[in-house]
Amino acid sequence: MKQLTQIPPTWQKKASPLLGLLIIFSGWGYSTQTLAASVDAAIPQESLFEVISARAKKLAEQEYVAPKNIELDALNNIDYQDYRSIRFKKDKSVWKDEGLYELQLFHPGFLYKTPVTINTVEGDSKRNRLPFSTDFYQYDDTAAPLKDEIAKGVEGTQLGHAGFRVHYPLNTNEYKDEVMVFQGASYFRVVGPNQVYGLSARGLAIDTAETSGEEFPTFKEFWLVKPKAEQTNITIFALLDSPSVSGAYKFNIDPTTNMLVDVDMQIFARKDIIKLGVAPLTSMFYHGENSTKFFDDYRPEVHDSDGLLTQSADDKWVWRPLNNPTQLSVTSFSYNNPKGFGLAQRDRDFNNYLDTEAHYHNRPSLWIEPQGEWGNGRVELVEIPTDTETNDNIVSYWVPEKPMKTGDSLKLSYKMSTFNAHLTQHEKARVTRTRIGSAALPGEDNPPPQSHRQFTVDFAGPDLNNLSEKLTLNPDIQLTAGEVRDVTVQKLPNSLGWRVAFKIAPQDDQPVDMRLSLKLRDKEISEVWSYVWYPNDIK
Repeated sequence: MKQLTQIPPTWQKKASPLLGLLIIFSGWGYSTQTLAASVDAAIPQESLFEVISARAKKLAEQEYVAPKNIELDALNNIDYQDYRSIRFKKDKSVWKDEGLYELQLFHPGFLYKTPVTINTVEGDSKRNRLPFSTDFYQYDDTAAPLKDEIAKGVEGTQLGHAGFRVHYPLNTNEYKDEVMVFQGASYFRVVGPNQVYGLSARGLAIDTAETSGEEFPTFKEFWLVKPKAEQTNITIFALLDSPSVSGAYKFNIDPTTNMLVDVDMQIFARKDIIKLGVAPLTSMFYHGENSTKFFDDYRPEVHDSDGLLTQSADDKWVWRPLNNPTQLSVTSFSYNNPKGFGLAQRDRDFNNYLDTEAHYHNRPSLWIEPQGEWGNGRVELVEIPTDTETNDNIVSYWVPEKPMKTGDSLKLSYKMSTFNAHLTQHEKARVTRTRIGSAALPGEDNPPPQSHRQFTVDFAGPDLNNLSEKLTLNPDIQLTAGEVRDVTVQKLPNSLGWRVAFKIAPQDDQPVDMRLSLKLRDKEISEVWSYVWYPNDIK
């Protein structure tokens, strides 16, 4: 089901910094450009997706024209602290006190030099393009002089916006929380109840981990449909564009016990695409319980997500713990019509992070559930070496088996949902810990090489925890290379689950691709633990 692909180190040197947090939200130069014609006021809301799709198709038939950056040094030359000192005035919120939803805007400048166009839609007849105005913002501290400089430099030119955020009373009726944000390229973030922003979603990924370099499509224009006063869902439309593809997106956002987002997309290829990444998720893994190198950090773990979870059409669950590798790693999981995949932050225990500012224990997990037939393809996981937590070094997405060629179109739908540690539909025993250490015995006179490793993988779940320690559970371990030795299975105390311990001896420098599950007699009672050990990670 899985194959491992190595990418040449030249790509790593060229592209790994590109996934840094600041670069991700910069728009990467493919920023916004107003459509030549606005949406016809006579078009009903239910037809907006088809209208935007038609315009995307027309765009794809033409040569790509990169939008121009703003030409205002007062904004282009400010630093991070200056930009943070520009704050949107809450009393200027769009739809202020008119219903459950309100919108706030992001100021252009700093990294956001190619603003987006934002339209609001009310009923079937009213379309409003939101203008930029310095009156929307408060310029504090070092940003204070900017207001006058912008007024002098703009000279009537419409600057546009860097993005927007959606507010909704998610956690309390007394306050409208920020629940979703669009800012930079095709990136957006969502949170569920009592969660804080962590990993990001994207509209599309193109040529990720290819030697040619990655292309970052951008949402260049938005249409936000104003909900009725007590309406609990909101619909957002977006037009995507890049040198290789154009497309239309529809997001139906419904915050309930978790955040639900229904996504409809239709894209059109302007040219051949080497690798198309659908429903991409981007996250960060700096170090964790499975790390084998030293991190000079008071925090035991630092990550937005700790694993990739996938579900096949026949309900086989696979858990792949994330890693901060010493070399670029690309892993593929082949499926036909998968039921879902996502990046999860399973570990919700503050004591395992000890970070009172980042709140990593409250970061969201995101699940992608395909709707309809997606056919053959693969879930791909990209892990990029990083020496800082400010780099988003983890990417996952779906790659259709059939490549997109010039003139092709693709229409897909999927559900995106937030969750905490577990999905309700996942009933099998789950991996709770992956720990790795030296395979040498204490005081051993002739220890094995450092590349030989001791693994302990802990499984837990209500049914598994209740099994008697007098039963024999069988570990199903499969390796692509090397040998496995000294396998043991034992029940942990205090109903904490069961542990499988084993040692691996790699074959030369070949990566060891492992799969492990627990069986009771001949029945698989756990998800599949999947991991790749690189002998060169330890020298």
